[in-house]
Amino acid sequence: MEAKQGVTLRSRSAMSQRASADLRALAALAVQGEPGATEQLLVAVRKLVHRYARGRLGGHPGAQDAADDAAQEVCIAVLTALPRYRDEGAPFEAFVYAIASRKVADVQRSAVRRPQPVEQVTEQADPALGPEDLAVQSGEADHARALLALLPESAREILLLRVAAGWSAEETGRALGMSAGAVRVAQHRALTRLRALAGERS
Repeated sequence: MEAKQGVTLRSRSAMSQRASADLRALAALAVQGEPGATEQLLVAVRKLVHRYARGRLGGHPGAQDAADDAAQEVCIAVLTALPRYRDEGAPFEAFVYAIASRKVADVQRSAVRRPQPVEQVTEQADPALGPEDLAVQSGEADHARALLALLPESAREILLLRVAAGWSAEETGRALGMSAGAVRVAQHRALTRLRALAGERS
């Protein structure tokens, strides 16, 4: 069983390394003007960034629309920066993350101020959660955000990328300039600290 799990982890790691190499190769081809490379690169970038944006914006009203806006903004910024991009050995995810962290923060600020549209009222029963359930959900989310705010920023980002955005340890490591092992250790420590903080507050 352990041997099988080790093989699976190695397989995932190899796949993730190939994905990173593919992104760098795609970026190089896009810079050279290779037909179709830019479109493929932006599709991959949008997928990565959208998951990250959803993790960062999850607690805000209109988070889905805001995440779409953020992903679009990052794609435009990457497209604009591509002619100046030079592969100097750093993972392409780090280049994308540097842009995404700023753009998502901008969208997050504007999403808080943006009025939210209300759907037309119908006479049918609404299957959505009622006010009491929403209040409980909101309270739990607020509690989780308050606990996260007590962590150092680096630990918070790792949890957002790994847990909320669903990035792999390899993707997170490449974005933050860490090894996958260091990401896993930092994630474990951050979760342990969160559990301790939750126990103190309860």
